[in-house]
Formats: sequence, structure tokens, C-alpha cells
Amino acid sequence: MTPTRYKKILHMLKQRQPDLTVLMENVHKSHNLAAIARTCDAVGIPKIHAITRFEKMTLSQDAASGSGRWVDVEIHNTIGQAYSVLRENGFQLLTAHFSAEAKDFREIDFTKPTAIIMGQELDGLTAEAIAKADGSIIIPMYGMVQSLNVSVATAIILYEAQRQRVSAGMYDNCKLDNKFINDFIFKKGYPRLAARYKERGEEFPALNDEGKIVE
Repeated sequence: MTPTRYKKILHMLKQRQPDLTVLMENVHKSHNLAAIARTCDAVGIPKIHAITRFEKMTLSQDAASGSGRWVDVEIHNTIGQAYSVLRENGFQLLTAHFSAEAKDFREIDFTKPTAIIMGQELDGLTAEAIAKADGSIIIPMYGMVQSLNVSVATAIILYEAQRQRVSAGMYDNCKLDNKFINDFIFKKGYPRLAARYKERGEEFPALNDEGKIVE
């Protein structure tokens, strides 16, 4: 861990937005998963959520250009379980879904804790996911085709959320506590040592302002 590497990771963490996330319902194509993770990393989302009915769900590290190292994925068994976890943490739940009541995504206040729920590539969101959400949003389209690739749609919505949050100065104030930051950097900077500490059930050691282990 070099001081330069340490400062780069620290700068990234201080801009993370833990109160903004994406929940993917049955999205399973690896290139879409990778593209969504890459966009989430780019806008500062530290953790995303997923529900899958498929036996295998993979996030290709290569396709995501390493984003999988920086964005955690929490897997849920059901939409009810996922919504419960997100609501307990204060998120508003918005499905990307066309309906008469759906709002233009640019009308949403994304400075509030927000989870954007995206549906499976072919069938979209389930009726349960739509019914139990707080509302639906749409991306206006004026062509013959009235749908976008799920990763493209996610990126469009997230960059509107980023725009609003930048304007509100939300990237200027760190939202992560010092212990989380210390442990995160230790795991990424000293993976072999981190594995040993984890095996022994011990807390990770503190790092100094150059990323070196404090004896």
C-alpha cells in the first residue's frame, strides 16, 4: 500500500453515497450486471442489491473494469425481503416501470435516500415489485421503440441522481464512519493480512495517514 494509493482510495470513500442504491430484480446477463456495477462505482454507490431466480448470478471483474472490487452486492431471496431491508434503512423505493402514474425520472428528488429497482432484461419487473414500491419512474422516449437496455436506463437515472447530489453539495461531506473507512482500505490494501485477521476473528489494525499499519 503506497501513500498515493491510500490517498486515492480515501478520496473515493469520502465521496461515496451509501443512501443511493440500485436493486436488480432477476437481471442476469453478465454484461448488464457488469455495466450496472461500473456505473454505480462511477456515481459513488458503495453497495447494490439483487434478487435472482436464476441458479447463477455472476459479475465479471474484467467486464466491469474492476468495479466489482469497489461495489458490494447484497443478494436477497425475495422482493419482500429486499424491500424490508431497504425500508429499514430509510430508502424510498422507485421502480423503473411505465404506468399511468409513473413520473418523469427528472421530477424525482434523488437527494433523499433512494433505491432504484430495475427489472429483468426480457420480462421487466414482477407485479409484486411494482405494487409494493413507493412509486414508478419513466425515461421519456420519442422513438418507435419504447424501452432501453437495463444498464443504459440505470445509467441515465443514476446520472440524474448524481447531478442533483452534486448541486446539493452531497459529495463534499463524507457519509462513512472512520472504522468502515479504515477496515475497507485495510481489506483492499492488505488482502492476505485481512484474511488472516478474519480467520482469527480479530479486528483490523488502524492505518496511519499514509496507509501504513499502526503498530
